[in-house]
Amino acid sequence: MKVAVDEHTTISRIPRDTTEVHLVRPIKKEALTELLNNRQIERMTVSLSCLKRLPQKAQDQIKAKGIELEQEKRRGRALDITMEQMLEIIELRKDYQSIRSIENVTGVPKSTIHYLLKYADRGKIKKGNTVIYLK
Repeated sequence: MKVAVDEHTTISRIPRDTTEVHLVRPIKKEALTELLNNRQIERMTVSLSCLKRLPQKAQDQIKAKGIELEQEKRRGRALDITMEQMLEIIELRKDYQSIRSIENVTGVPKSTIHYLLKYADRGKIKKGNTVIYLK
């Protein structure tokens, strides 16, 4: 599982089985130390802007743990619907339901449904306050 981490993320709320982390923004040294010591992180990804702002000491700390730090481009906001809702929307559409009727059944805005159906290659979703990367 891959989880997004920023300066406001509570490290103790990150699931124990997390193996990959995407740094959205640079985090404090204490939070980084806690993350590296208490989770089995194998791979970290960062955006180009975050990599530029990530202190060299933090990069060295990550590399000292044997974790590969890679630059990755992740655009867009995560969809704020559950995986079950996504599957329900897709199943209703397969049953030739209109987008408006799917909106009435699921309670998800029609623009979100349209976006989901048109660009089904979604890479991240929200689970509570946590962003989870699917790929």
